Amino acid sequence: MATLIVCNIMSLDGYYADATGNPLVLPMDGAFDRHNLAVLSGADRILLGANSYRMFMGFWPAQATNPEAGETHRAFGELYGRLPVSVISDSLTDEDVAPWREQTTVVPRDEAQSHVKGLSGTVAVFGSRVTWTSLLAAGLVDEVHLVVGATVLGGGTPLFTEPVTGLTTAGVERLDGSDNVLLRYRAT
Repeated sequence: MATLIVCNIMSLDGYYADATGNPLVLPMDGAFDRHNLAVLSGADRILLGANSYRMFMGFWPAQATNPEAGETHRAFGELYGRLPVSVISDSLTDEDVAPWREQTTVVPRDEAQSHVKGLSGTVAVFGSRVTWTSLLAAGLVDEVHLVVGATVLGGGTPLFTEPVTGLTTAGVERLDGSDNVLLRYRAT
C-alpha cells in the first residue's frame, strides 16, 4: 500500500475555511508553499477530492509556463501537470476532467478505500478535507502535516468534525521566514 501524506492549513481556532467556504483567507505564504512543494516533489501521485481538484487543476498546471509566477509556483505547476491524480468524487463530470483526462482517475466515493489500498509509492493529499478525514478514520493515512496559520477566523469550516485518535507527534517547527507553524503527525 502507498504512503499517504496529507498537507493542510488551518487557523489557530481550527478552521479550514471561513464562513463562506473560502480557504484563501488563511496565511498561505511562501513557507507554506515551499513545504508543500517538498512533499509534492517526493510524491508519485496526488489524491484530491472533487472541490480541491477543480480549484487546483484550474490553477496549478498553467503556472508551469507562467512567466509571472515565482519559481515555487512554476515547480508546482510542472508537477500538477505531470503527476497522476486520483480524485475521489461522485460529482465530477467529463467536462471537469477533460483537460487532464490522461492523468486523472476518478474514483467513486464508495470505492475510495479500496482504491487507496491498491496504490503504491508516495501519495500527496492537499486540501480535500472531507476525503482525507474519512481515509484517516479508516486508518489509511500515514502522515498528517498541519500548518497552523497565525490567524483566528472565529468561525467557518472546521478542519475536523469527528474525534481523531491514533496520531503521534513527529515534529513541530516554525516555518522559516513565517509566522506559521508546521505540526507533523504519524498514524500509529
